[in-house]
Amino acid sequence: MTAPGIAIPSPRRTAPVPLTHILLVCGILAAVLYLGMITAIRYDGYNPISQVPSELTAIGAPTRTLWAWLGWVYMALTLAFAWGVWKSAGANRPLRVVGALLLLSGLLGLLWPFAAMHQREVLAAGGGTFGDTLHKILGIATVLLFVVTVGFGAATFGPRFRFYSIATLVIAFVFGMMTGLESPRLAANLPTPYIGLWERISIAVYMFWLMVIAIALLRMNATATRRTGGAL
Repeated sequence: MTAPGIAIPSPRRTAPVPLTHILLVCGILAAVLYLGMITAIRYDGYNPISQVPSELTAIGAPTRTLWAWLGWVYMALTLAFAWGVWKSAGANRPLRVVGALLLLSGLLGLLWPFAAMHQREVLAAGGGTFGDTLHKILGIATVLLFVVTVGFGAATFGPRFRFYSIATLVIAFVFGMMTGLESPRLAANLPTPYIGLWERISIAVYMFWLMVIAIALLRMNATATRRTGGAL
């Protein structure tokens, strides 16, 4: 029993996590997953310093199946993140473009299963097929999408984020160029001492950029939610 006149406080309700918050977290998970894929996955004889991530997915590579399954997970997380960015954009047109470009990047993943490259020994012997050509085309398209996405993203959060985005592009360009200089040696099955390292650095700076923009949007949405008292 309770004493007369004493009010019993009702149980405190926990506000549900907004859908947009979950979608943006998917962007962080996607970046972490891909960083894990390019650093932790390997097979006997594979050297992540001198071999590119694509060689983990090459026809005949023992890691091909594992990479394929994780690739589907990465694509799903990327698409969810793209939707979260789009929903967060509001009247911010550059941010809306970023969301659309991320969506396109995720959908591009549907083509990768048809674009597996051959191992470098096969390429050097002239055993390349249309899949190897498509692999190069998709690789170029992915790089272009990355550049345009970061370029539009630079206009979303003010001077500091703009400087960070420009630095991301510069680092990616430098190490991407170093990767390109060694690429002909890969197809000829010649030594490529650092091609894997250069490409992994280029990929990593983009993955970190995705995490940063996801965190920035999470903070922005959290602030807006507190002001309005409602879920986004």
